[in-house]
Amino acid sequence: MQTPTISPTAYPAASPTTSPIHLAAELRLPTNWLDYTLLGIYFVVVLGIGFAARRSVKTSLDFFLSGRSLPAWVTGLAFISANLAATEILGMAANSAQYGAYTVHWYWIGAIPAMVFLGLVMMPFYYGSKVRSVPEFLLLRFDKWAHLLSSVLFAFAAILIAGVNLYALAIVVEALLGWPQWVAIVVAGFFVLAYITLGGLSSAIYNEVLQFFVILAALIPITVLALKKVGGWDGLSDKLTQTHGDDFVTAWGGTGIGDPNPLGANWLTIVLGLGFVLSFGYWTTNFAEVQRALSAKNLSAAQRTPLIAAFPKIFIVFLVMIPGLAAAALVPGFGTEESGYQYNDAIPYLMEGLLPNGVLGIAVTGLLAAFMAGMAANVSSFNTVFTTDIWAKYVVKDREDSYYVRFGRLITAIGVLASIGTAFLASSFSNIMSYLQTLFSFFNVPMFVVFIVGMFWRRASMKSGFWGLLAGTTAAMVNYFVLYKQDIISIPSDQGANFVSAIAGFVAGAVVMVAVSLFTAPKPTEELQGLVYGTRSPGMAEPPAAGDDAWYRKPALLGWGAVVLAAACYIPFSFSL
Repeated sequence: MQTPTISPTAYPAASPTTSPIHLAAELRLPTNWLDYTLLGIYFVVVLGIGFAARRSVKTSLDFFLSGRSLPAWVTGLAFISANLAATEILGMAANSAQYGAYTVHWYWIGAIPAMVFLGLVMMPFYYGSKVRSVPEFLLLRFDKWAHLLSSVLFAFAAILIAGVNLYALAIVVEALLGWPQWVAIVVAGFFVLAYITLGGLSSAIYNEVLQFFVILAALIPITVLALKKVGGWDGLSDKLTQTHGDDFVTAWGGTGIGDPNPLGANWLTIVLGLGFVLSFGYWTTNFAEVQRALSAKNLSAAQRTPLIAAFPKIFIVFLVMIPGLAAAALVPGFGTEESGYQYNDAIPYLMEGLLPNGVLGIAVTGLLAAFMAGMAANVSSFNTVFTTDIWAKYVVKDREDSYYVRFGRLITAIGVLASIGTAFLASSFSNIMSYLQTLFSFFNVPMFVVFIVGMFWRRASMKSGFWGLLAGTTAAMVNYFVLYKQDIISIPSDQGANFVSAIAGFVAGAVVMVAVSLFTAPKPTEELQGLVYGTRSPGMAEPPAAGDDAWYRKPALLGWGAVVLAAACYIPFSFSL
């Protein structure tokens, strides 16, 4: 296949755009029977896993948490696969084309420390308390009002994020394969609905393990061929330095306070807004991720789930960043109106220009697998929260277990239909990762501040959870929609605004929690066992299973090893090349 001819004309660094997500019309892929055969085989295997998992679903615990029976390596790969949605792939490649090597921050400071904190510090509380969901932990730590508000906010956010995956899938499939949008939406929605309804969380998790390897098989050829096309890393960095400046290929260049840079954020907002508030808010309270760890067979496996996932997370950044950088190097002004491409076009542009048939089929399958993994993670967590935290707690109480399994299947179908309805809300964002980060700043960050204050401050009162969550969510939304969008405060980019919104939500939530706690009664000490740092519950005293005490399975070793490795990866990106 011929690679598109690239003009040598240099353009200035691309500037952000707010036009809808539509891939360039010329990105139609020359797929043939071989590519469609590979795609068909994948869909057959997906349904086969659903039918196989159905046999193990006998109780609601089986349906919603896989009976807490899965090994750590399975839950660890599912954990990272649930995060590695196509919105992550397209979005982070778009980030790289728009912002350059700053993308590494979303991984090495914006993921790894929080994943390690989840495994070492928070999983003993989650797993030891035997909760079925993240919102249920707030019911135990605070009261029903904090629980109900968090459940509603999470269910709403899960449907919005699932809709992002579905909408992006439809746009990509229409552009690349020529399928009408409604066909892509119906086909993908049907398969996700089918395998989750059949096998519950087990089906979703085993499919996510398969999808992890399919996604890698798609991304590796794109990355290798893109690097070859631009003359290796040296050729890539030289081209980008000439057209975008030295800071475009470094992690920290130009991030001094007051210095201009493509990201529109300084080192302080990166460290606090992304590295602490947004990152910890997402990884430690997002039930779409935590649910995978809660399905592990014991506490040790639950702790190791995010720690195992941390190691592939460190290196996956290269598979999404390099294609984005390559697109920016190959197409002058990539992302601007003059170029004919948007930032979201980076991966499809390289697929169209570099991959032969067969490999192209694998890449398309990997992209669809990524969309389905992201959508399935949010739908499966949505059906759990809606069934166990809203329906069973406040609407239809004390019914037989089989009733809630049937209702869980019904609400799964409703969740998929609702996702279709919310899909087009993403259409106003050219960079879909900006949209996702906006949602995280609204919904995950306020929940994180409630968790972190509640876990580490015994005096935090029962009422403070509700008011802290409400205040944090409101502050983040006001900062974004009022202060930023109405130009009351000047922030150079949507991503920079997301960092500031996250900080505002965290600070507002924490201040309100402290203030409310000073004037309301704390929870009795005997009811805080296993819910506050320094206390233990019977579930946290669980002895390790056979083999779990091996040195290479020690959570502390895995966690700190991941942190050190991520820090070391920063070294070559900390200087102008």
